[in-house]
Amino acid sequence: LVPMRYMNADQHFKVVSVSALCMAHYLNDSARLGWALRRAVEDHYDGSVAFFASGSLSHRFAQNGLAPEFAFRIWSPFLEHLDHEVVRMWQLGEWADFCTMLPEYAAKGHGEGFMHDTAMLLGALGWSGYDGRAEVLTPYFGASGTGQINAIFPVTPQDGRAIPAAQASVAQGYRAFPRL
Repeated sequence: LVPMRYMNADQHFKVVSVSALCMAHYLNDSARLGWALRRAVEDHYDGSVAFFASGSLSHRFAQNGLAPEFAFRIWSPFLEHLDHEVVRMWQLGEWADFCTMLPEYAAKGHGEGFMHDTAMLLGALGWSGYDGRAEVLTPYFGASGTGQINAIFPVTPQDGRAIPAAQASVAQGYRAFPRL
C-alpha cells in the first residue's frame, strides 16, 4: 500500500505486501488467504499486527480529460448510493449479506482488483461469521471518481467455520476434452 511506504519511511514496522490485482482467480480463494494470514499471525507471532486493505469501495475512475471535474466527486450517483449502502452494512455488521453480494458488487462497482483486498481482509476477520462492526474514521468522499473512506474493523475471536471452501483447486465444472 502506497501510504505504508510513506508512513513507514524509517522501516520501523515490518511490512508484508500482498498484491490483490487477481483478475483470474476466485474471491473465495482470497478469503482463504486472508484466513491463512490470520492463522499464521496468531500461531507464530507475539506482537501487534495491522492488516490494511485498499480499494474496497467503488473504483470507477473518471475518463481522461474529466479528472478535474471528478477530482472530489464519485463517477456516478448509482455507485455512490451503492457505496453508502455497503458502508451502512459494514457499520451494522451485516457480513453474511455483504459476503453474498461481494462478487456482484466487485463487478458492478468496478472494484479495484475485483475487490480481492476486501475478500482477504474479510477472510482474516472470519468472512461471513465476522461479528464486528466497522468504525468509520473519515466520512465517505469522492476522489477522481472513486468512493473512499477510512475505517477500522476490530478483530473478534473466530474459529474459521465461515471461511468459504477453496474454489480454484477443486476444479468444479472442469471437464477434459479429447485431443485431436
